Amino acid sequence: MANLVLMHTSLLFLSTLFHCVHLSDQFQPFQYNALKQIQQFLNYPSVLTVFDNTWDFCNVEPSPFLTIVCYEDNVTQLHITGNNGVFPPSLPRNFSIDALFSSISSLSNLKVLSLVSLGLWGPLPATIGKLSSMEILNLSSNYINGFIPLELSYLNNLQTLVLDHNKFTGQIPHWVSSFNDLAVLSLKNNSLFGSLPSSISSSENLGVLAMADNHLFGEIPSLQNLTNLQILDLKNNYFGPSFPVLHHKVVTVDIRNNSFKSSVPNELNSYFQLEKLDISINELIGPFPPSLFSLPSINYIDISGNKLTGKLFQNMSCNAHLVLVNLSSNLLTGELPACLRENVEEGVVSYDGNCLSGEEGNQKPLSFCHNEALAVEVSPQKLRHKERKAMAVLVSSLVGGIVGLAVIVGLSLWVFQRRNRRAAMKGPSTRLITEKLSTVNTVKLLSDARYISETMKMGANLLTYRAFALEELKEATNNFSHPSIVGEPSLIQIYRGKLGDGTAIVIRSIKMRKKHSPTMFTQHIEIISRLRHNHLVSCIGHCFECCPDDSTVGIVYFVFESLPNGTLRSSICGGGVRLNWAQRITAGIGVAKGIQFLHTGIMPGVFSNHLKITDVLLDPNFHVKICTYNLPLLAHQNAGLMGGAAVSSNGLKSNIGGREKEEEKDDIYDIGVILMEILVGRPIMSQNDVMVVKDIIQVSNKMDDTARRSIVDPTIIKECSTESLKTVMDICLRCLSDDPTARPSIEDILWTLQFAAQLQDPWRNDSHHIHHLSDSNPNNLQEQISRG
Repeated sequence: MANLVLMHTSLLFLSTLFHCVHLSDQFQPFQYNALKQIQQFLNYPSVLTVFDNTWDFCNVEPSPFLTIVCYEDNVTQLHITGNNGVFPPSLPRNFSIDALFSSISSLSNLKVLSLVSLGLWGPLPATIGKLSSMEILNLSSNYINGFIPLELSYLNNLQTLVLDHNKFTGQIPHWVSSFNDLAVLSLKNNSLFGSLPSSISSSENLGVLAMADNHLFGEIPSLQNLTNLQILDLKNNYFGPSFPVLHHKVVTVDIRNNSFKSSVPNELNSYFQLEKLDISINELIGPFPPSLFSLPSINYIDISGNKLTGKLFQNMSCNAHLVLVNLSSNLLTGELPACLRENVEEGVVSYDGNCLSGEEGNQKPLSFCHNEALAVEVSPQKLRHKERKAMAVLVSSLVGGIVGLAVIVGLSLWVFQRRNRRAAMKGPSTRLITEKLSTVNTVKLLSDARYISETMKMGANLLTYRAFALEELKEATNNFSHPSIVGEPSLIQIYRGKLGDGTAIVIRSIKMRKKHSPTMFTQHIEIISRLRHNHLVSCIGHCFECCPDDSTVGIVYFVFESLPNGTLRSSICGGGVRLNWAQRITAGIGVAKGIQFLHTGIMPGVFSNHLKITDVLLDPNFHVKICTYNLPLLAHQNAGLMGGAAVSSNGLKSNIGGREKEEEKDDIYDIGVILMEILVGRPIMSQNDVMVVKDIIQVSNKMDDTARRSIVDPTIIKECSTESLKTVMDICLRCLSDDPTARPSIEDILWTLQFAAQLQDPWRNDSHHIHHLSDSNPNNLQEQISRG
C-alpha cells in the first residue's frame, strides 16, 4: 500500500513537471485571494513581487525562493524561501501566524508546503489540520514555538515532516507513528524534551529519523523493525544508557554527545551499508570492533571521547574511501594500522589520548589504559550531570506549561521511497543514492522519491571547511592590497575579501616560526576545523605559505565567514536597529549555546574564551555568533575584527581581578556581564561598572516590578513580562557571583533563558498583561530604593 501511494505521488509530480500546464483561465478567485493574502501577511517581500503582475500563478517561473505548482487549475505545491536567510522587510509586529495559515488552509488541494527561513513566529495554528491532502510539510528555520499541535495528526497522507530549527517544546507526540507513509521525520534543533515514543518502532516506512540538538533523554526504543531506516541523527541529546538497536541496512548513525554507557554491539560488523558512524563524546565502554574500518561502505568513523578498549594491529585492513577516522581519547592499545597511518598527516586520522605504542603526540602509558579499563568495568556507572539537567527541564516544563526556543538554518525537502536491495553476501552492497540539488529544481526533487539530500545525510548546514589555494586568497583580496586590510595586530594581519562565488570572508594572516612541528600545526588546524556551530563564527579553511622575507617563518592564512551586521552591543546600545526584549533573550540563548558547544561539543573542550559583548556578532538574520575562541594559534587576535567592523577591546577582561581561575566559570562570568548589558541597554566598560550595576540589579530585583523596570533599557520597558524579566535578572546575578563554585553551569543558563523566553511568549500576545509605564522615569532608581 505504501509503495502504491508513493508511486502515485511520484507520477503526479512527474506529470506536473513534464506535461504542459495550460494557462489557468479557470483559476479560482479564492486561490488568487489566498496567495495575495499570503503576500500581505509576509509584509510584501521582494521575492513575491511577481504576485503584483499576474493572475496566472500556475505559470510563474520557478526560482530558488518561490515555486508554485498546479494540477488541473488547483495549487498543489507552494514553496517560499527567505532570500539567503533574510526576508526584508522583516515581519511586522502585528504579524499573525494564525491569519497566515487560515489563508493557506483555503488551498485545500495543497500537497506540498514549504515555508523556510521566513521569520515566522508564534504557535503552529490548529488550522494546519485542514490541509488533509498534505504529503510534504517543511517549516524549517523559523521561530515557531509551543507544542507540536495535535491537529498535525489529521494529515493522514503525510510522508515528510520537517520542523527543524524552530522553537518547539514539549514531548514528541506519540501519534507521529500514525502516519502510514511517513518517510522523513526531522525535528532537529528545537527544545523538545522527554523520551522518544515507543510507538516509533512501528513506523515501518521511516527512512530518516532526525532529532538532533534537543533535550531528549532515556532509552531509545528498538528500531530493528524499521527496515527502511537509513539515517539516524540523534546527536546532542541525553539518550542512553544502552546503545540503540538498529536494522543492519542503516546508512548513517550519528549519536554523538549523548549519555550512552554500554558497549558497542558486535552487530555493527554486519552493517554492510553503513557509511557514517559517529558515537563520539559518550561513555561507551568495552572493546571497539576494528573490523568497522573495513566495512564495504564506511567512510566516516568518530569514536572519540569514550572509554573503548581493544588492541589494534598494523596489518588490519581499511576501506580505501575513509575520509575521517577519529579514535582520540579512548583506551586503545597496540599499534596504529598501516592503512590509517598514511592518512595521519592529511588530517584524516586522529588518535591522541590512547595508549598506542610507537606513536608521536599525546599517548598515555600502557598501564593507564589497563587500569582505566579495569576501573570502568568494576565501578558503578554514574549518571552524568547533563542527564539530571534534562530531567529538570522535563519537570520544569510540565509544571510551567511552557514553550521553548532554538534558532535558525534549514534543510531541503526529502521524499524517501523503499527500494529492494541485494543481500550483502550475494554482491556489493547497495549504497544510498544521494544528489545535491539546487532549490531552483524543487519540483524535480519532489518528483523523484528515491533521493534524500546530501545535506540531510551528512547533517551539514554550514560552509564546508577546506584548504584554500594562495591564488584564491590573493584574488579575493586584490593581492592582499592595503584597502583590504582591516587591522594590523603585532602577529596577525586581518583582511576582508570576497571569493569567486561571492562569499564575503575575513582572512587572518599569522606568521609562525618553522620551529613548530607539522604535527602541532595539524592538531591546531584539526581543532579549528571542528568548531562548526550555528552560534560560532566559522573558520571555513586555511592556506600555508612560506614567508618571502624570512625563510625561517611560515604564514598560515585562516579564512572565516564575514558577518557585516556589527556586534550585539551595537544592536542594544547603538543608534541603529535596536533588538526588542524577545530578540535579546534569543541572543542570550545563542551565546549560551555557542559556549556550551565550546565546552562540550569538541574534545578537548575550549574554555576561558575571554568573551565580551563586542565578540558577539550578528548575521544577516540578526542571529548571534561568537567570534573569539581560546585557541593557541588565534590567541593574539583582535577578536572584534573577525567578521564585522573594527571594534577595539573594552579592556574589561584585563581589569577584572580577584576571580578564581576556574576555566569553565570564567566563561559563565562573562555571560553574566553580557546579560547585564542586555538588561540595562548601555555599555559596561569596566569592572567598576559591573560592580555598581550588579548592586543596583540585586536591590531592584528584591523589590517590585516597578523597581525592576526602572533600571532596564527604556526601549524594552513595555515589552517584557514581569516573570520573564525577573528570570533573566536572577540568572544574570548568579553568573556574576564572586564565588566561582556558586555560578551556574552553562546548561543551567541555557535552560533558564529558554524558560524566560517561554514565560514571555504567552504574555506578549495578551494585551491585558501589558504594563503601561509611560509615566515611569527609568532614572529614578534611588527614589524607588529609598521608598522600598
